[in-house]
Amino acid sequence: MVLDTNVLVSLYVFADSRFAPLRARIEGGGWQAITNEACFGEFRRVLGYSLFALSDERQQGALAAYSASVTHLAGTPPGAAAALPRCRDRDDQKFLELARDGAADWLLTADKALLRLARRDRLRGLFRILSPEMALTEM
Repeated sequence: MVLDTNVLVSLYVFADSRFAPLRARIEGGGWQAITNEACFGEFRRVLGYSLFALSDERQQGALAAYSASVTHLAGTPPGAAAALPRCRDRDDQKFLELARDGAADWLLTADKALLRLARRDRLRGLFRILSPEMALTEM
């Protein structure tokens, strides 16, 4: 599964108790999360936003906790890649590409533009886009 940055912030910065079972499933190895440099780099960058006012220590702690339970993919797999719809927010396209390239079953997000793509059913046969709440009902 791929975790969008907004989900990562909920899980690793705010420790949203509603999603504690989701984090436990990932950290316990029941669900495999994947990332790449572009997506991990966005999480790193967002942690530094003044809006969150996180100390360097808290930022590093969040990165370390996530990094310990995620598989880092390098590059794109060889061969022809399935076409993806274009997301309205270009910054979100990398998450679609990671889900496709990493053969993920799910892309978890709270992003409205990505969730809108899920309703259009244009990713059938590739992966599902789910909110964290929806993923919890799949447990």
